[in-house]
Amino acid sequence: MLPQRQILRAAPRFAAQLRAPAQRRLASSAGENAFISERQHAKEHASGTTGPSLSKPFRATQLLFACIPALGLAGWNAYALWNEHWEHWSHLPPLEERTEYSYQNIRTKNFSWGSGDKTLFWNDDVNYHNKDK
Repeated sequence: MLPQRQILRAAPRFAAQLRAPAQRRLASSAGENAFISERQHAKEHASGTTGPSLSKPFRATQLLFACIPALGLAGWNAYALWNEHWEHWSHLPPLEERTEYSYQNIRTKNFSWGSGDKTLFWNDDVNYHNKDK
């Protein structure tokens, strides 16, 4: 019963669609105009100047003269900063003698790994925690 009712309710809508005239596509039948010819000219110009034969030498030149030197300079800068940082640390007093402030190494509960005192990212060269203080 339900499918019959749906068919009966939809029948007037389908009939109206069949009676309506087919839409005319006015824009698609337009001939060549200035905009279309200009757009076609731009496509042809772009394909002639940026094809795969012209982009390969440019990419190789860009890689050789821009990317590789930039990576080298960035690596040299990182290395210099790394050495400067550890040179500065060598002049500081030993970790045990440095002031430990109340906001550092707050432990309300032991960690579940190791001795329970060291965080997951603990570095013995940089971090120090005196439990007695």
